[in-house]
Amino acid sequence: MKRKYKIAVYAICKNESKFVDRWYESVKDADEIVVVDTGSIDDTVQKLQEKNVKVYEKKVEPFRFDVARNISLDLVSKDVDICVCMDLDEVILDGWYDKLQAIWQKDLNRLRYIYNWHFDENNNPDVTFYSEKIHSRQGFKWVNPVHEILSFNGKEKTLVTDDIVINHYPDQNKSRSSYLPLLELAVKENPENDRNVHYLGREYMYYGKWNEAIDTLIYHLSLPSATWKDERSASMRFISRCYKNLKRYDEARLWLDKAIDETPYLRDPFIERAILEYLLNNWKDVEYYCLKALNITTHEKSYINETFSWDYTVYDLLSLSYYHQKEKYLALRYIDKALAMKPNDERLLKNKEIIEKM
Repeated sequence: MKRKYKIAVYAICKNESKFVDRWYESVKDADEIVVVDTGSIDDTVQKLQEKNVKVYEKKVEPFRFDVARNISLDLVSKDVDICVCMDLDEVILDGWYDKLQAIWQKDLNRLRYIYNWHFDENNNPDVTFYSEKIHSRQGFKWVNPVHEILSFNGKEKTLVTDDIVINHYPDQNKSRSSYLPLLELAVKENPENDRNVHYLGREYMYYGKWNEAIDTLIYHLSLPSATWKDERSASMRFISRCYKNLKRYDEARLWLDKAIDETPYLRDPFIERAILEYLLNNWKDVEYYCLKALNITTHEKSYINETFSWDYTVYDLLSLSYYHQKEKYLALRYIDKALAMKPNDERLLKNKEIIEKM
């Protein structure tokens, strides 16, 4: 396709040598590729230079993601029309350059596209949402020390497309230890930013800081700007998880009920309630909440989605529930549904043998 717009891909990286070849193959059609390396000690820089990528070595101390990304954006040529921000553990699917040329408009500021954040064991995307890191060259800057976002200094015009897809294949061994202090810094800088407060509460939960997580997530729910129901529901679910880990089960139930009331259209709080009742051997309640979840067939495109809400888990739980209620044929029906999604799972296969011997 004849070029109407000049397109640049820009990125930051550190010690991501193993991703360079795959990443470059996906972005090589760009008119300009700019990478800022923030301190690699492997051969990331050398490998990028061998591919004629514009690589700049810039240490950011103390490190924060918004500063690093703004450095990389500033190094993109001023005559570029469209910027595509991509990390090296991501892949943009073939044909993206021509598609972007075709759908971009002169007065457009930002494009929202399909982002497959997580894949199941069969390489099928199971957490998908719209991301928005494709944008015009002028008027944008990155903000927030971590979980950084693009801020625009004018009135935005945004287009949504399903034609451009970016896949995320993260390094599972890479440390995220910097996230907690950076999130604490983000909330200190802007304590009214509901998004960052939610992320901080979630991070405390990941670290097993149950009481800090509860306090922070309740604070998130109190903020006037915390109006997105899906995120509010997630905060409620996370509070419940914390109480579950503290063995305060009545409070865990209470917060899951709040989450269900907040978002009765999402599977997540129903499945999480079923998981809680499974832990407590309340088999009739497991059945009830699983069947409620199965009534929900619309899978929202949101980063809030839990993988366990749409994988084999609901069928696994139902099978266990019916087994303990001595409903052999229902238990078999649902273990078969679970195995259809996870056919080589040894525990599921063993469970089927046990059910068949009832």
